[in-house]
Amino acid sequence: MASTEGKPITCKAMVARGPKQPLVAETITVGPPKAGEVRVKVITNALCHTDIYTLDGHDPEGLFPCILGHEAGCIVESVGEGVTSVKPGDHVIPCCECNVHAYFMTAIASSFLLQILTSSCVCPRHCLFKSSLLLGFILAFCFQTPLSGQGFMPDGTSRFTDQDGKPIFHFMGCSTMSEYTVLAEISCAKISKELALEKACLFGCGVSTGLGAVWNTCKVEVDSSVAVFGLGAVGLAVIQGAKMAGASRIIAVDINPEKFATAIELGATDCVDSSKLDKPVQQHIVEMTTWGVDYTFDCTGITSVMRAALECSHRGWGVSCVIGVAASGHEISTRPFQLVTGRTWKGTAFGGFKSRRDVPKLVQRCIDGKLPVDHFITHKFDGVENTNAAIDALHGGKCLRAVVKY
Repeated sequence: MASTEGKPITCKAMVARGPKQPLVAETITVGPPKAGEVRVKVITNALCHTDIYTLDGHDPEGLFPCILGHEAGCIVESVGEGVTSVKPGDHVIPCCECNVHAYFMTAIASSFLLQILTSSCVCPRHCLFKSSLLLGFILAFCFQTPLSGQGFMPDGTSRFTDQDGKPIFHFMGCSTMSEYTVLAEISCAKISKELALEKACLFGCGVSTGLGAVWNTCKVEVDSSVAVFGLGAVGLAVIQGAKMAGASRIIAVDINPEKFATAIELGATDCVDSSKLDKPVQQHIVEMTTWGVDYTFDCTGITSVMRAALECSHRGWGVSCVIGVAASGHEISTRPFQLVTGRTWKGTAFGGFKSRRDVPKLVQRCIDGKLPVDHFITHKFDGVENTNAAIDALHGGKCLRAVVKY
């Protein structure tokens, strides 16, 4: 890798040229990292529904052409000026948020960035507030939002160009559907090399989000009751986390009964096919439990299911957590009575984990045999050019995580 340091790299990538279109296999150029940046070789990439949400045109702020992907396992190829926390050869998981003020200060080392941040960015508040993990700086420049340069690196430029020399947008500060990508240093969680990257990549988004929603956001207690709506990878991670937290009753809800066997293996005590009920699912669960359950989790992104999850949480103290991402423009609703009688409705981002601090710990727990993740990998593909096949598998209904090895 040393021979490529400081030079552009030509590699293969899957480029999203527009919404509702298959990705296009292209040869692109990835520029060298600038100050505070890290260029990595992507080894494995797991497909996440957040990528598909943008590709399917549900994200009104999605920009094209772009390189999607954010749940990956990578090896550092080279680093830009001022980078100290990782070095070439390190294994890293790309992350989209920051954990402590020190990393924020590293990112604004240049006077140009400092000028931007002191005039317009909300990052200091996000970064210092103990309960927040949403880094305004990265949100503004790498998530495709109207707050910023939209889909660029923090200096307002792209590291990707196509064969015509035209820039390609970044996505979520990661863009891992490419054999090489450039990340902000603060987006790199350095992990142990002991865990295979095809497993480690799962901790970059969905699995961590599900576990953290249980452990951090809701703090599920021993002997509590839980209901989980939606049994994809995130929902099954919620079940796994709830079982590890000591929940005594875990109700798994889905419209596909083929998912129930895995849910039971991970700790579900009851399974409900909501499509077969002759009454609202929330009413059914309240009747099953007399008053509802202590904690409910929506992992579907469907607003009617979010409401059902809230309304079957226990009167007086029930907590319902929204994890699923709804389509743009959709709104949630319920009768105020549901809240004034003591229920709490909350959401979570990355399960409340602070990535650079916590992802390495999750990886180590997996290495130690305390946090297995093999069951999430249902499909494997070789070569970045087979990413469309992985997307088809994800749409097929029987896929939890499709991992593509580059």
